[in-house]
Amino acid sequence: LCASDGGFVSPGPSGAPTRGMADILPTGRNFYSVDPQAIPSQAAWKVGVAQADALLERYLEDEGCYPESLGMVIWGSPTMRTKGDDIAEVLCLMGVRPVWEERSGRVTGIELIPIEELQRPRIDVMLRISGFFRDAFPNIVHLVDRAVELVAEQKEPPEQNFLAKHVSADISEKTAAGIDLEQAKTLACYRIFGCRPGAYGAGVSDAIDSKNWKDEKDLAEIYVKWGGYAYGRKNFGATVPDEFRRRLSRLDLTVKNEDTREYDMLDGDDFYSYHGGMIAAVKALKGELPRSYCGDSSDPDRVKTRSTVEETKHIFRARILNPKWIESMKRHGYKGAGDISRMVDIAFGWDATAEVLEDWMYEELANKYALDRDMQEWLKKVNPHALQNIAERLLEAVERGMWQATEEMKEELRDVYLDIEGWIEDDQPQTDASSGS
Repeated sequence: LCASDGGFVSPGPSGAPTRGMADILPTGRNFYSVDPQAIPSQAAWKVGVAQADALLERYLEDEGCYPESLGMVIWGSPTMRTKGDDIAEVLCLMGVRPVWEERSGRVTGIELIPIEELQRPRIDVMLRISGFFRDAFPNIVHLVDRAVELVAEQKEPPEQNFLAKHVSADISEKTAAGIDLEQAKTLACYRIFGCRPGAYGAGVSDAIDSKNWKDEKDLAEIYVKWGGYAYGRKNFGATVPDEFRRRLSRLDLTVKNEDTREYDMLDGDDFYSYHGGMIAAVKALKGELPRSYCGDSSDPDRVKTRSTVEETKHIFRARILNPKWIESMKRHGYKGAGDISRMVDIAFGWDATAEVLEDWMYEELANKYALDRDMQEWLKKVNPHALQNIAERLLEAVERGMWQATEEMKEELRDVYLDIEGWIEDDQPQTDASSGS
């Protein structure tokens, strides 16, 4: 009524009361998506602590020790949806916590969690942020940067503070090489990396889609070039690829969390470009694959941690090989076929970067989407180029040695590819030379 009368409608946040957003009430205000100053929220802090605990518990189970360095992919949209679960986890891993203003819920600073209370080492955490996160949440970049500096300043035993241990070693190395002490400290504390100001993406998916790569060393170089810009309170996109390379070469673990099951890591190429690219870069720089986990906070009360291999199998069985999902995609005709074809591209991209697909998974993709007669006929009818791409991508996996397919299956896929290629050419309208077209 106030708006209709030409009055001012006061602003207020959007969100869900179930995730601690009681301040969305009363409704009817001119809402905004999130207050950046209130990230992480107190509800998000609880989820982030649970995620950090689950992550370290899983790593201890796998390796028998704590990870000294881990890399985490941070995006803007999940930060908006959860009010900062991932940021809370990062702070918790480093052994610091936010300080909130009581009435507004805004974060006013951070404080150190004593080692006696933490009861574990402080973990060295490196972030690869998206371009959207960089643009939307500069205050959180500054908050994490301050947390890094605070932890690095602590005079604690190296086995209790991995971040300070690594920063101290880097400072010593840089000053010995003649770098000024203050500059050495600045370089050694860089932990937040992203693409250059104004740019977006991680570059890896572009290389894989265009087939412009040979091995993980090529992918690593692309990942470093696209992401080698440091962000913090004093720098906005400092060009430091060597520092990014140094951090990547030290990673024991890589992490990317998901807060919803409405989509998953095989739904878009950004997932493997950012997270898979990080895994490929670590392998190229260290000579071995790092541990790699996917956090699941779709149910905030029951957070889970799976390896990327386990998560891939989970998605394959629940969605990609599920007849109900396949039939649901068929209802969308041309678009459904295009999305299926893109899904095969993304699965290939994940295997190229993180080696998550086993031979049986490629075989199932081939049998379900390329070699099944009914599927072939449907694809020819609604989107023949989708079938061509599926066959081509599966053959590329064979050629690159990513899939040890049988000779019989190779032959069948080649036949499908040649058949659909010829079918597409025959189906194109012929130009009339006499018309001058």
